[in-house]
Amino acid sequence: MTTAARIATSIPSPDESVWHLGPVPLRAYALAILAGIVVAVWMTTKRWVARGGEADDVLDIAFWAVPFGIVGGRLYHVFSTPDPYFGEGGDPVKALYIWQGGLGIWGAVALGAVGAWIGCRRKGVRLSSFADALAPGLLVAQAIGRLGNWFNQELFGAPTTLPWGLEIDPDVIEQLNAATGTSFAAGTLFHPTFLYEMLWNLGAAALLIWLDRRYRLGHGRVFWAYVALYTLGRVWIEMLRIDTAEVVLGLRLNVWTSIVLGLLALVAFVVIGRLRPGREDGVALPGREPRDQDAVEAATETDDAPRGTDASDPEGATDTTATGTRATGTDQDPAPHA
Repeated sequence: MTTAARIATSIPSPDESVWHLGPVPLRAYALAILAGIVVAVWMTTKRWVARGGEADDVLDIAFWAVPFGIVGGRLYHVFSTPDPYFGEGGDPVKALYIWQGGLGIWGAVALGAVGAWIGCRRKGVRLSSFADALAPGLLVAQAIGRLGNWFNQELFGAPTTLPWGLEIDPDVIEQLNAATGTSFAAGTLFHPTFLYEMLWNLGAAALLIWLDRRYRLGHGRVFWAYVALYTLGRVWIEMLRIDTAEVVLGLRLNVWTSIVLGLLALVAFVVIGRLRPGREDGVALPGREPRDQDAVEAATETDDAPRGTDASDPEGATDTTATGTRATGTDQDPAPHA
């Protein structure tokens, strides 16, 4: 294929990644992340309700998980790519410039899980059940988020002669040459790793949904299948990338992380399947109702009713047992705490 024909079939990079609405900058990277979060919440809500949860639970848990995930993603990015911030000529303050891109998925998942755990405990629901409902939506959110890398012209792969090579602006190529010591010429096409990961993630999300419906996976197995599938794709996609990154024993840190987490996920998927086959009954924690703190506080207001009387039953319903009569709706049968 001639150079002209190859350029004609290549993937162009967007001319702009920031638009201004008056004094307010609208960044493509941030918009992609936000769009991914919205889609993930929508998908998770539908799956959560199908598993027996309340629709409002998802937003309440996301209130904790999303900020934790963003902070964790940024910390992992800075840790795995420290040179722009702490290397020669780096600027540590730029580690705070999250709007310029740079979120590591494993940091986002790890710290996001902490936030989700807090949210799940407050709602009285199982973290494993929520993670299973979330997993496909998380993959779709990651796919949408990769559009931000396309707009920013970052994290692309090695040069390629394939017809779907990615066009990169000459000034970006010059910055890459300076940062990595390479000498790519203007007009060089590169592997569109953002597109590879988008397609991989969307395919993996569809596979997860099918596996979950076909085998009624539960107890966290959908989530561990997500980790295994994502890391499988991330290994080969990561090895195509040429941006600066920490290298350990000849491989990029993200490759090692994907290999280790992928193996652990595979083991967890098999072990849980042996110990707890099938899907759990309901999403509530054992001995608790999936209620939030507001509901608990509202329930305690029934103390104003006469003792021995259920606020919802003016007739004062009673429960006769072999050991006597127990009043319902009183301090003897308190509402569970969230």
